[in-house]
Amino acid sequence: MATERFEVERQIAAPPAKIFALLCTPEGHVAIDSSGMLQSAEGTPVTGVGDSFVVHMDRESLNDYPLGKYDVTVTITRFETDALLEWTISGAIDPPLRHLYGYRLAPSEIGTAVTSYYDWSQIDEAYRGSGIFPVIPEAALRATLGILARTVASTRA
Repeated sequence: MATERFEVERQIAAPPAKIFALLCTPEGHVAIDSSGMLQSAEGTPVTGVGDSFVVHMDRESLNDYPLGKYDVTVTITRFETDALLEWTISGAIDPPLRHLYGYRLAPSEIGTAVTSYYDWSQIDEAYRGSGIFPVIPEAALRATLGILARTVASTRA
């Protein structure tokens, strides 16, 4: 695997605090998902490293692996208020995949420069060579940022 990380950036006309608040909610993750896999979520907004919530998934939207409906637990691995949110997921798969997703936020002239990333450099050796990584394409990160921009523009402060 030569590339083990995707990173995309988009300028969003909203302050970092507004974007970060949405990203900290389980429902926010579902609302901005471009893949169609995230169906619903349960839990409270995250406030720090180690916090978690459950996401109900359905991989059928990608038409690649017939996993049916399943749940994953999102666990926060890095947290800097209004600046950085990173997480990994766990579920029924053992050993855990150990891939990371995240958002970096930086104030900009129009609001916020939002960087979305997906990193699978730490996956367990059991999955190297399996052909399942990356789990989502880079284009999905870019599309999710577009949905994020639309979502924060349509919500009140």
